[in-house]
Amino acid sequence: MKELNPNINTQQNPEILHENCDPLRQSCASAQDFKIEHKQLKDEEPEHEEEELRRLLLPNVEELPDIPPSAVEANFSTSFALDFMKPGHDQYVHRHANGLCVIGLAPTHVAFKDKGGITAVDFNVGKSDRSGIKVTGKRKKNAQLFESNTALCKVCTSDSSYIVRCCVKGSLLEVNDRLIKQPELLNTMSGRDTLRL
Repeated sequence: MKELNPNINTQQNPEILHENCDPLRQSCASAQDFKIEHKQLKDEEPEHEEEELRRLLLPNVEELPDIPPSAVEANFSTSFALDFMKPGHDQYVHRHANGLCVIGLAPTHVAFKDKGGITAVDFNVGKSDRSGIKVTGKRKKNAQLFESNTALCKVCTSDSSYIVRCCVKGSLLEVNDRLIKQPELLNTMSGRDTLRL
């Protein structure tokens, strides 16, 4: 940096004064540039956020599935117990995030392969009738505790009968009473996962 000579008139020679203030002006100019860039970035951020929010809330129509997911597909995770206790005794377990499990016969169960399909469903297995269970209250009082190998019901075909097991450890809250009066519902709805035991 050059020193100022008191004998030099700055009005006659303004370049000398300008040379002396140049670093100061550069820092002032760079601070102003920074403020302008920062303001532009702030202005661009809401636009970017709005675009991303719009993309999440309003999905592209071409990306949507042809058929919306069913309530079971959207809310439950599905597991299969293949050959549970015996060969061909395939069952499914739909598990909700809150811990509720729905148990049923998988479409590949051997009972569906018998001639005539399922003709009867009997919940009177073991020491008690499973269809007579009535749970009450928030804590599900009177619910029966089951192990994974506990029998839930007996499914009968024209040739034989099959025991449907619990597959998971838990409490039995209710059974599908419609299957007692209309066991043929299992034959027509086995692939759709709409009726459960």
